[in-house]
Amino acid sequence: MGSPVCHKGTLPVSFRFAAILLAGAAVFAQAAPAWRKVGSAAADLQLAGPATGPVAQVWFSPGGGVLYARSASGVVFATADFETWTLAAAADPPSARPGTAARLPEAAARIIYAASSSDAIFALGRHLYRSDDGGHSWENLTASGARSVIGDGVNSVAVSPADAGQLIAANDFGVWRSLDGGLSWTALNQGLPNLPVRRIVSTVAGTSGTIVEVENLGALELPPGGSLWQPVDAVSAEAVRAELYSSRLQTEITAVAQAGGTVYAGSADGRIWVSVDGGRTFPAPAWQAGGGRVERIFADSTEPRVALAALAGNGPHVVRTTNGGGFWDALDFNLPNRPAHSVAADRAAGAVYVATDAGVFYGVADLENASASAVNWVNLSAKLPAAAAYDVRLDAAGVQLYAALDGYGVYATAAPHRLRAPRIVNAADFSTRPAAPGSLLSVVGAQVSRASGANLEFPVLAAAEGESQVQVPFEAVGPSVGLALETAAGSFAIPVAVQPVSPAILVSHDGAAALFDADSDLPLDGRNAAHSSGRIKILSTGLGKVQPNWPTGVPAPLDSPPAVVAPVKVFLDGVPLDITRATLAPGYIGFYVVEAQLPALTNAGTAELHLSADGQESNHVQIAIEP
Repeated sequence: MGSPVCHKGTLPVSFRFAAILLAGAAVFAQAAPAWRKVGSAAADLQLAGPATGPVAQVWFSPGGGVLYARSASGVVFATADFETWTLAAAADPPSARPGTAARLPEAAARIIYAASSSDAIFALGRHLYRSDDGGHSWENLTASGARSVIGDGVNSVAVSPADAGQLIAANDFGVWRSLDGGLSWTALNQGLPNLPVRRIVSTVAGTSGTIVEVENLGALELPPGGSLWQPVDAVSAEAVRAELYSSRLQTEITAVAQAGGTVYAGSADGRIWVSVDGGRTFPAPAWQAGGGRVERIFADSTEPRVALAALAGNGPHVVRTTNGGGFWDALDFNLPNRPAHSVAADRAAGAVYVATDAGVFYGVADLENASASAVNWVNLSAKLPAAAAYDVRLDAAGVQLYAALDGYGVYATAAPHRLRAPRIVNAADFSTRPAAPGSLLSVVGAQVSRASGANLEFPVLAAAEGESQVQVPFEAVGPSVGLALETAAGSFAIPVAVQPVSPAILVSHDGAAALFDADSDLPLDGRNAAHSSGRIKILSTGLGKVQPNWPTGVPAPLDSPPAVVAPVKVFLDGVPLDITRATLAPGYIGFYVVEAQLPALTNAGTAELHLSADGQESNHVQIAIEP
């Protein structure tokens, strides 16, 4: 597969990095989707290390060479290097020996003997305690002031048979290790697949990363370009509405979806109600044939009469309505008879994605009319870990598919249905914003051999099975161009909105912006922050015409590249910065580089950055700055 980045010749170091960034981010649809991991399976909760989901028990092998951990869901993992965890075959944990103590260090603490000593006892409560004198005196091993360095509560403790000073503790935040008898702790959670993501609330958008809901941990966000999930103050609007409608309908509402004034509400006993007045009143249930708990409802935002529901139980597991709930029919056909937890769809393409206990499935259905045609479901999980899928979601442009796997976190891939229904998006931020003269477009789902429109050739700069890139000619004018595409699968005609400028800052699929230090050409990210009073480079597209004129499809010169004609501004947290230049990116086709001067700052942290061209705003991105 060729790189989708369009460049030739010798490039500065910073632009070399951008090419690698995009090449790694663009994953194209294949027969078996090439899934990429979105972040890790651990979160930064300001503890002794990254945290994850609940772990019920830990124990060592008889010789101490292998550590085992049993998650709260009953899955057993093993590690021999304390970094890499693998699924373990059946392993019987040793029975904990209950102990007695002269007194308890805290109310309701559980007393057990250490596996390697008949003298030491441990108390498992909010903290982990040790006593060597039968419980007359206790040493708190996890306290730092009033808080626990590993998180409140201890479910299990193990002592290495080979080293009495090596302690392993398990709690609702994962597995923790001490090599000095409890004086200090580190986390063993970075590689432990035990993050119980239950919902993908939103995908990358501007300065916001992917946001998920995790059992016991609440809402977490993966910052753009980050690897560890961070707590975020986000309240699910669906959860709030579910509580309201539970009271209104006098039953447990478990799923809610709204499109315009149409509200769909599903219950724990498998019924679905439809309201056409924004949820103020609900007639009798529109669906009450059972099928188990309604786990999720998808309602088309532009066509409220179209909705899908995912149900647990013994089936049906996916039901459809195309007339606002007047009639529902099952789409199961060859879908495994396993609980379904979520459903997502692209109505125009007829694409349906379902998350089930058996993995992620894709089918093509008529989402405009009721149809008797069977839906042939295809398993998309061949390259995913063997785990239940709890959620599926398409990004805003409908070109990336996200899935939440129990324990393993979030994965993403190019949406397979784009091979049937190509879509044109901005090559910088994967949005459907208008094009501009000279800018780059990605045709997702098609290998383009020729592109033309308005009597102009649109140079094809990169072409692969699942995605191609074309440049908008500098001579193009709007407001719309009918872009004719010749592809390996046939010909397509797709309308493209075109305006004089349509700025967008280059970002990867995880939201990391292509920002660079102007002096060193090093990328700016969490490991290399921008400096107060320093200069930065911003890689972008969509800034429109340049002076002197430059031919379409030709790399910009390395020396004295043409300057942007439109007035360009850069803003840091809304405050304009001084701009030193705005030109075509040297050695690139379709990209521009804007250089700006940062002010003198005294506070470190992240800030919001965006640019504008002739008053049109770009996407907003994050930049890390240190004094």
